[in-house]
Amino acid sequence: MNIGEAAKAAGVSAKMIRYYESIDLIRAPVRTASGYRVYSAQDVHTLRFVGRARDLGFSIEEIASLLTLWHDRSRASADVKRIATQKIATLEAKIGELAAMAATLRHLAKNCNGDDRPECPILSDLARPGQGGGRI
Repeated sequence: MNIGEAAKAAGVSAKMIRYYESIDLIRAPVRTASGYRVYSAQDVHTLRFVGRARDLGFSIEEIASLLTLWHDRSRASADVKRIATQKIATLEAKIGELAAMAATLRHLAKNCNGDDRPECPILSDLARPGQGGGRI
């Protein structure tokens, strides 16, 4: 199948397929004499794997590790579990940070009169020295 058909079958864009190939995340497919990519069912299966891993928040580096483990039939499931549990910890930390941000904004919005006066605790907090600098 061509790149458009493979993209549709795998649920990823053709642009992402080209990107994954360019960074050697997936192998380059066979090409016709005229240079068109030809994807196999196995290629689509791999693309689905990558797409699902991306949907779960894995980085390109983590996906590369998972692909290596997926193709290694002598792998230890402990290696796969380690990557997954590390991702869980990262996601849970991010959830905590986002919840704290939401709570702070909720508090600031609650204390803002939202009227025609210029006083605004939201802007005052954003401008307060010693705050910020840390990005999520």
